[in-house]
Amino acid sequence: MEGHLVDPHGEATEISEDKTALFTMDTVTAYPILKSFLAGSFSGTFSTILFQPLDLVKTRLQSSVANNYVCPPKHPMLTTIIHIIQKENILGLWRGMTPSITRVIPGVGLYFSSIHYLKHSMNLRDPLTPLQAISLGITARTMSGCLLIPITVVKTRFESGFYKYESIGQALRLIYKQEGMRGLSSGLAPTLLRDAPYSGLYLMFYTQLKEVSSLALDNKKMVTVNFGCGILAGIFASIVTHPADVVKTKMQLYPLEFKSAYSGFLFVYKKYGVLGYFKGIVPRMLRRTLMTTMAWTVYEQITRTIGLK
Repeated sequence: MEGHLVDPHGEATEISEDKTALFTMDTVTAYPILKSFLAGSFSGTFSTILFQPLDLVKTRLQSSVANNYVCPPKHPMLTTIIHIIQKENILGLWRGMTPSITRVIPGVGLYFSSIHYLKHSMNLRDPLTPLQAISLGITARTMSGCLLIPITVVKTRFESGFYKYESIGQALRLIYKQEGMRGLSSGLAPTLLRDAPYSGLYLMFYTQLKEVSSLALDNKKMVTVNFGCGILAGIFASIVTHPADVVKTKMQLYPLEFKSAYSGFLFVYKKYGVLGYFKGIVPRMLRRTLMTTMAWTVYEQITRTIGLK
């Protein structure tokens, strides 16, 4: 039996069955995965640079720096931004950019390429069912989250302003020397409780909203559809997963005080009540929603352009 290979110029060439199998395996599992990794890394890098100030403000609001006011400000987010600019100038809003980029380039790339690989290996077809979307999102984010937790710890500490590390390398060495592997993986449980459900819920909301919207709109408006669906999906997913984000920040900034996710959740409830679980939700919701939406919109456009869709 013979198959046909279409070359980049659109001409068909006859090939043997064994070569067809080899070609299929190479193109579906290797080359497209590399494409999705690069497309995801590019989209994630662009959005990270743009929205880093929101992540910094969120971390400051969740740390004790923003909680030491004698009289809590009426507009804590705005007050924190003004405080950072006064103390560290405008560039202070991008503190922690280096570890953020270091985490995002492989992290987002791995996330998107994992989704692409899992969809093809499990023969899943768009539109995904809600269960499929949640499962894919959780699995892909758990993989990248576990691998990159040391960089996440460094990023949080850079943003807090408490630690005066000079570089990522120095931070990793000092944390390992002083706290061991436990320090480098601090906050892993709440990080996964935050990121895995967020990604699963986001992908579910995103795919379902996009499917409903695409039935009413034509392909010319797909960028608008993708962006709008991403905004709504990000809002829903952020609200559900924010308590874990608060505890994650506490554990990574104060590893000696919070040695388990349970102690972190208990402390926040006792000191701040239920509302304590939503400290910093506005900047996080803005950042995660806009960042994830932009990353998915750019990713969808790039993959469509390079022929992955």
